[in-house]
Amino acid sequence: MFQQELRTRIKELILIALGVAIYTFGFVKFNMTNHLAEGGISGITLIIHSLFGINPAYSSLLLNIPLFILGMSILGRKSLAYTIYGTVLMSIFIWLWQILPIQVSLGKDMMLVAFMAGLFAGAGCGLVFRYGATTGGTDIVGRVIEEKLGYKLGQTLLLIDALVLLASLSYIDLQHMLYTLIASFVFSQVLTIVQNGGYTIRGMLIITRRSEEAAQAILKEINRGVTFLKGQGAYSGTDHNVLYVVLNPQEVREVKAILAHIDPDAFISIIDVDEVISSDFKIRRKNYDKI
Repeated sequence: MFQQELRTRIKELILIALGVAIYTFGFVKFNMTNHLAEGGISGITLIIHSLFGINPAYSSLLLNIPLFILGMSILGRKSLAYTIYGTVLMSIFIWLWQILPIQVSLGKDMMLVAFMAGLFAGAGCGLVFRYGATTGGTDIVGRVIEEKLGYKLGQTLLLIDALVLLASLSYIDLQHMLYTLIASFVFSQVLTIVQNGGYTIRGMLIITRRSEEAAQAILKEINRGVTFLKGQGAYSGTDHNVLYVVLNPQEVREVKAILAHIDPDAFISIIDVDEVISSDFKIRRKNYDKI
């Protein structure tokens, strides 16, 4: 048991280090080299570097130290330890990528630069977040504000990033800011994919008068498990089964076709599912594995 837990910890630490290495490579080779801004603490370090010449490898660590102290009361021991680990690694890798003679030539194509900056940032942070760490920064501030003042984490981080990007106009022009926004969009998309394991899953809630027939059709034709939830109409007071099933996007279309045939009046709600934890669930249908 202890050995298994140790192997898991070592795997997490290695993948967090890999994520930080990927993120900082993009930060140094695309953001710093091509004068693209960034949100959060990383963006502040770029402003400091531009105005005062202080290396982000040093300013990043110095800015995060008071944030660690601030977050000690709200972060769990493991989360805090992993955050410190990720932040220290970030400073080390920022310093390392600056001294290594690796050149990335994109022919001064700023659109491609913005895309690559977002790609590396999203892939790197996705790995770091996926394994329970962060690179420090404003997410600690956001969590403190959420706990103390009740403001949602996403709203706080958005406000902080907006203020940092606005301040970044002190050293970049509007054109570079627009490329920065493109990089931020790519970052958000890639981050979601990597953090969620690289797959997209849908959940379906189905209310139909022919629930048994619909469940059997899904079990037989789609080869997915179906769960009956007990529901009651608020207006009619009628009891009925609510079908819940988790599928990949292709299977959603197939289930909709099945329901259109069995009960055209069925009520179907389709929701995004970030992650499924089950030894029995596979993204592809079980009968596909035999092909």
